[in-house]
Amino acid sequence: MRFDIITVLPGLLESPFAHSILQRAQKKGKAEIIVHNLRDYSTNKQKSVDDYPYGGGSGMVMQIEPFASCIEKLKAERVYDEIIFMSPDGTTLNQDMANELALKGNIMILCGHYKGIDQRIRDIYVTREISVGDYVLSGGELPAAIVVDAVVRLIPGVLNDETSALSDSFQGGLLDAPVYSRPADWKGHKVPDVLLSGDQAKIENWRHEQSLKRTQERRPDLLE
Repeated sequence: MRFDIITVLPGLLESPFAHSILQRAQKKGKAEIIVHNLRDYSTNKQKSVDDYPYGGGSGMVMQIEPFASCIEKLKAERVYDEIIFMSPDGTTLNQDMANELALKGNIMILCGHYKGIDQRIRDIYVTREISVGDYVLSGGELPAAIVVDAVVRLIPGVLNDETSALSDSFQGGLLDAPVYSRPADWKGHKVPDVLLSGDQAKIENWRHEQSLKRTQERRPDLLE
C-alpha cells in the first residue's frame, strides 16, 4: 500500500513515520509512505504557495497551481484509489472508514495550511474529505499522520499479532474491554478472577459484557 502526502511542512511528518508500527510496516515492505514538499512545485523565486483571498478577508489561501502540478505529476505515474483532503468540514474518521481505506492500493493525501486551499483543487481532484474531529488545527499534517497510522496497522502482516487489530475498540461497534497484566495483585488491587481462571469461554463472555458496559457508560451513541 502506498501513501503520497503533499505538504508545505514535510519535516513535521518525519517523526510519526519513522517509529513504531509505521516504521515496521515500511521495513517489511507492507506500506510505502512518500512525503512531497509542495514548495518544490512553486513557480516563483520565494517558493511561496499562498496568496491573498479573492473577495478580501483574513488569512492566506494556498494556490491552485502548485497543488495541481504535484497532483498531476503523481497521477501520471500511477492510479490513485483516493485523493484525500484533510479538512475540518470533512467526514469524521472512524474505524469503519479506516477498514475501508485499508483495502485500497494507492492513496494521496493533501495537507492544507493557512486559511485553506483553493476550492478548485477540492472540486477537481479530491475524492474524499476527512476530518479527525470538530476542532481546528494549524494544518493537515497531524491529521494525515493519524489517517495513515489508523490504516496501516490494519494491513495484514504489519502487526505481529494478526488478531490484535480485530479486537481493538470500535471494530465491533463497541469500546474494548479492560485489560490487565502482571502482577495479579498490586497493593490490594487485583485482576478479576475470571481472567485467571483459564476458562476461555468465560473470559470471552466477560470481555463482551465489559465492552457493552463500557460502551453504554462512555459512548452510548455507538449502541444506537
